[in-house]
Amino acid sequence: MLNDDTKNKIQDIICGTHIHWQTNTCTAARNFLCSSFSPSTTVKKDFDNRALIKEEQAAALIHYINENHLWVHRPPEAERLLTVGGEAEVYMNTDQRHVIKLNDAVYYSTWLDFFNSILLHNVLFEETSYELIGFAKRDNNLQAVLKQAFVISDSPVHLPDVKAFLEFNGFENTRRNDYFNKSLGLILEDIHDENVIMNSGIIFFIDTVFYVDLPVNKD
Repeated sequence: MLNDDTKNKIQDIICGTHIHWQTNTCTAARNFLCSSFSPSTTVKKDFDNRALIKEEQAAALIHYINENHLWVHRPPEAERLLTVGGEAEVYMNTDQRHVIKLNDAVYYSTWLDFFNSILLHNVLFEETSYELIGFAKRDNNLQAVLKQAFVISDSPVHLPDVKAFLEFNGFENTRRNDYFNKSLGLILEDIHDENVIMNSGIIFFIDTVFYVDLPVNKD
């Protein structure tokens, strides 16, 4: 079960608190956006209406990237391409121990929500945590360049085992491969057998999509 320290870190992320308990490129970019934008607490209910905010955040990010020299000028070679998913292109890194993912945040209503999802993944699934190494641009679309450990599957993943693991940590299966943690206000989606890998009897979550869904304060 999730301990209090983990729960407190999750609350810091989703509430827009300036994170001081870690320093890395992803956290710094997220803190930068938090200084001007508020995180959404009802992402799934307001996706389309936040498109303009996403554009504003992208513009602010580009200024931030220029100031901090965060452009990745040499994209991965085409021959290293492993797969193309709904939101990311995945390449084998030159060290053969990591993958590089180019993600345009298409699954998220804003860039801040994207960074929050990455940080939530890193808190909950440290073994497959993401490292933001910079940004790229393709066809005028901003992309985050992420590095992640390359995990090889050595046996099939049994989704009932995944369900049991998530339920133990407070995530209730809502439909198919989607989950909701009511106490944290977190939606976790698309947890199918391509986004979860089994190795040496351990479940590794390699692709997660988190959304925040907190009760609306009507006061």
